[in-house]
Amino acid sequence: MANRRILKKNINYICSELLAECMTLSLYKKDVKQEDVNNILSKILMLRDDFVCRISHTEPGNAQKFYAQLQKEFNGQVKDIIDAINERC
Repeated sequence: MANRRILKKNINYICSELLAECMTLSLYKKDVKQEDVNNILSKILMLRDDFVCRISHTEPGNAQKFYAQLQKEFNGQVKDIIDAINERC
């Protein structure tokens, strides 16, 4: 259980940093569309909810493969969000 707890904390930390970065850039740049910022923020919140929920309901059987796939998908989606922040904000 401790590993799940640490994994959830890490996901929450990464998502909170993404939220802070997006909000900071939107406040300090003048030519940012609020609609783009809202879309990115909602993607971050949905990402957090989805992955924390998936950690809470681990598939029985091969847990190591499940968590490896989860980590790969999370990193890919975080990279997409970072690219969207750099592009739009």
